[in-house]
Amino acid sequence: MSYAQLMESVGKVNDLLNTQSILSWDARTMMPHGGHETRGKQLATLSVLTRDLLVSTETRSQLDKAEAEVAALPDGAVEKVMVAQVREAIDYHLAIPAELTRKRAELGSNGHAVWAKARAESDFSQFIPILEQTVALNREMAECIGYSAHPYDALMYRFEPGETVASLKPLFARLREALMPLVKAIGEREQPRFDFLERHYPVDQQHAFALAMSQKVGYDLNRGRLDTTLHPFEVSFTRNDVRITTRFNPNYMAASLFGALHEAGHALYEQGVNPAYTRTPFATDLVGLYAVGGVSFGAHESQSRLWENHVGRSREFWEVNFPEAQKFYPDQLSDVTAEEFFRAVNRCKPGFIRVEADELTYDFHVMLRTDIEAGLIDGSLAVKDLPEVWNAKIKEYLGLDVPNDANGVLQDVHWSSGQIGTFCNYTIGNVMAGQLFETASKDAAIANGLSTGDYEPLRAYMIENVHQHGRRYMRDELLVKATGRKLDPEPYIAHLTAKYSELYNL
Repeated sequence: MSYAQLMESVGKVNDLLNTQSILSWDARTMMPHGGHETRGKQLATLSVLTRDLLVSTETRSQLDKAEAEVAALPDGAVEKVMVAQVREAIDYHLAIPAELTRKRAELGSNGHAVWAKARAESDFSQFIPILEQTVALNREMAECIGYSAHPYDALMYRFEPGETVASLKPLFARLREALMPLVKAIGEREQPRFDFLERHYPVDQQHAFALAMSQKVGYDLNRGRLDTTLHPFEVSFTRNDVRITTRFNPNYMAASLFGALHEAGHALYEQGVNPAYTRTPFATDLVGLYAVGGVSFGAHESQSRLWENHVGRSREFWEVNFPEAQKFYPDQLSDVTAEEFFRAVNRCKPGFIRVEADELTYDFHVMLRTDIEAGLIDGSLAVKDLPEVWNAKIKEYLGLDVPNDANGVLQDVHWSSGQIGTFCNYTIGNVMAGQLFETASKDAAIANGLSTGDYEPLRAYMIENVHQHGRRYMRDELLVKATGRKLDPEPYIAHLTAKYSELYNL
């Protein structure tokens, strides 16, 4: 009985978190600019109410009794794992003052509006005061959470449990060792034809095509929709309402297409969670206070990168689906072949924008941001010095001179919402995607489906091995179950090496 009561309390927490997500989705897609201040207060109120419900005397009493109730069950039993996750979360939140939670939520909502204006005007100075407050709040949170080696470890715990500054160093070093020579060699090769991607593509046609390709890989429109935003994202309000967004450039169709495929990959994860886990800890990040079924941000990113890159940018995908693209864009693609299109969307050309980076240079953007965040939190880097450090790293990694703040330090939305500690998740997701796709592709039905345009076998594999479990298992537990080993960068490196060596005749 106590276990059932605890689960109902968690269900209410999930309800409140989904309500917050709806308000956030609206703020980032449809809300008029003037609504940001009051929306920030609304979100802050909900954050405090959610946290207070989770750590209330009543919930803690239910938890104590539920722990006794499930004590005799095997360690891996669903009920026992759920109860343990609630205990972990309550202990975490009791260490963080409620006022700090409220400040962070309100600052995050207001920060988005300030960031959007600063980005539009390419003026980092406008963003400095609120970012300094954000960094200070995150430092305070790190001290409350606790850490053994580096304060940034405490912040990554919320998004990628188990990762630390120390554990990321060898991973990043291995990626730099393997990928930098490829980037350099490609810089000396002739680039594929690209002009047709920069023709005029009406936004309404882009929206329709992006939606068609998202449905093609399995995105369920009975439980989802596609909207326009400044920075693409996916958000779920339970598995029954999972929404995606993308952005449209009338003179560059690829941005909306692959943005939508990326977010559709996230959406497939949420839509694939076991229905029995709805409103439970396995569909609720009780530590991060976010309604989500993905076990970690890196695991979630593995699905978006897998469907965007391993599927959506593959030669097989365009051999099958290019005729469909020509139907949507008969004028723009009339003089283009499927092979030319495949090569164009896989062009390796270092650029300034992370979300538009090619597969091969993408992780350099992530490593830059992760190092910067760690420096901000340990105090070795001041907010005011960010543009200088950012621009120097882009020059070192990609050989580019950043022209302005909008194309540099202001391009990402994360800091505006108060998120610090998430960027490593993107590279971890890439590595996971390579590992999962390598294993899945050994299945003949999956391999045949990829070559014929039937993506259901691959989606079924991901549901079976990743999606359905929600937050039941840790990230590496999922990987061991699906691939037989923990996080391993070698399949990802092999994928990139083979793909780009063939594309550029290296």
